[in-house]
Amino acid sequence: MLVLALDTSTAACAVALAELTAADPAVAAADGVASPPAVHVWPRGSVVTVDARRHGELLAPSMRTVLDEAQARPSDLAAVVVGAGPGPFTSLRVGMVTAAAFADALEIPVHGVCSLDGIGAATTGLTAVITDARRREVYWARYDGGVRVGEPAVGRPARVAEALRAAGVGAVAGPGLALYPEAFAGFDPVALPAADGDATAPEAGYPRPELLVGLAGPDLLAGRVPRPLAPLYLRRPDAAEPHAPKPVRV
Repeated sequence: MLVLALDTSTAACAVALAELTAADPAVAAADGVASPPAVHVWPRGSVVTVDARRHGELLAPSMRTVLDEAQARPSDLAAVVVGAGPGPFTSLRVGMVTAAAFADALEIPVHGVCSLDGIGAATTGLTAVITDARRREVYWARYDGGVRVGEPAVGRPARVAEALRAAGVGAVAGPGLALYPEAFAGFDPVALPAADGDATAPEAGYPRPELLVGLAGPDLLAGRVPRPLAPLYLRRPDAAEPHAPKPVRV
């Protein structure tokens, strides 16, 4: 099963193509892609560009590049997987709308997965994943052995750090860590590599779409109908409906 995966929940515009199969115990550990025990993800290529202002410009060409390099056509795809956030409104919407429209045109299912899981699935032990929520806040979630504990949340860095300490978490991964080094100074930084294994690449530490494929894998292989796509904004947008004009007495 050939699957295209997208994520635009962070400053990285990430696209990956992967072959999804039922796991073969003899080869399950041969590849570096973490995935649930019932499935195996075979990466076919990826394009990740870190530029928070160009998601709309970069996403479609990146999709085409990934397909062309793998000598695949859109009609070869069996499903689309997209990071559902949490993330800033504009960038997250770019990926989710594109994924929904692309899948609808091809008449294939589209599955949404929490974007933080595209980082947390590669962690071990008790670890938190932190990404930039802007407004001097971060999106975060806790993981135990690569499995998320509870729901993702948004908060001020200092308060998030307090909550993590109270929960016994001593390690932090994700691009949000570099933005607030003072708040998370007491935590061990977790350096996660990019898809090619390079932990120093600009895209290292950002959500990896091929990990999202593995997380959606059991549902995909079972042919389950995906839930309706629902973006995880976690807070109201800045824009608001205008109120009725106030009466003025003269």
